[in-house]
Amino acid sequence: MRVMINTIIGLLTLLYPFAVYFGIRYLEPWKIASILVALLSIRLIASCAVKHWSSPLLMVGMVYFGFAIWSNQLLTLRFYPVIANAAMLLLFSWSLFSPPSLIERIARIQHPDLPPEGVIYTRRVTQIWCGFFIVNGSIALATALWSSIEIWSLYNGFIAYLLMGILFVGEYLVRIKTQKHVR
Repeated sequence: MRVMINTIIGLLTLLYPFAVYFGIRYLEPWKIASILVALLSIRLIASCAVKHWSSPLLMVGMVYFGFAIWSNQLLTLRFYPVIANAAMLLLFSWSLFSPPSLIERIARIQHPDLPPEGVIYTRRVTQIWCGFFIVNGSIALATALWSSIEIWSLYNGFIAYLLMGILFVGEYLVRIKTQKHVR
């Protein structure tokens, strides 16, 4: 049940830019932020039961949306993708300074005896994701500050996910190619 709740709420938060885009036509910004605080609260409750790593990130999101409720400004809602990218950058980069890297931790779920080459590879992939979050967060910031709500929604609700998917697939293809000669 907890997995289903987290999956549903995770999918709903992915639709955030479109919720803002369509929501501002009918709701004040504080109402949209209130809905998101409720969703994040449910997800936090579900993740706290298992001491999930995302709990601090969810709390940061709740504090941010609390500020968005207080300010009741559309611009405040547009900064959420910037904060999400910054949080992911902190998480990934922190793991580079406090090994094992985040990608290595994920890799060790399937391959507990990861060879030294695998550790180097996962560290490099973690660095690439850090670079992605820097670039993506910068573009999210630029769209929040200087673009129309339509451009902001398109980039943060579609293009950013498309780029993320391309990075996932590209990394997977490189991993498949490099693992062939290791076996």
